[in-house]
Amino acid sequence: MTVDTKAIEKVITIAARPETVFRLLTDPSEYVRWKGKIAQLEPRPGGTFHVDFEDDKGSVDGRFVEVIPSRRVVFTWGWKGSPVVPPGTSTVEIDLEPDGQGTRLRLVHRGLPEGALASHTEGWDYFLSRLTNVAEGRDAGL
Repeated sequence: MTVDTKAIEKVITIAARPETVFRLLTDPSEYVRWKGKIAQLEPRPGGTFHVDFEDDKGSVDGRFVEVIPSRRVVFTWGWKGSPVVPPGTSTVEIDLEPDGQGTRLRLVHRGLPEGALASHTEGWDYFLSRLTNVAEGRDAGL
């Protein structure tokens, strides 16, 4: 049986250079400044993508698929122990484009079942605002 899946797309502008945003997406010590409490990241095709979230909210596992420095990051995504979105069953694509002195970030999260769209949309809205704050030199926020 095939499960019908959907995608989430988010486009934001960040007042920071693509190199800064890329580091926040691929360097484990930078990643946890805006998302998660532990990040194990090996930003190369086939490399580990693992994030433990605060307050025992779970952990995400996947693999990096594509990494183009300061331009593009693609990784698989899924929640450890989840029957709805198990590890590696969806894909997150993040493209970074220079935009004046800043960066236009386009995120597409593909392969999500209908029942997971609302929670992942809410999650990305929350974490992309935190990413923006950190990239622009502010505290991540609440």
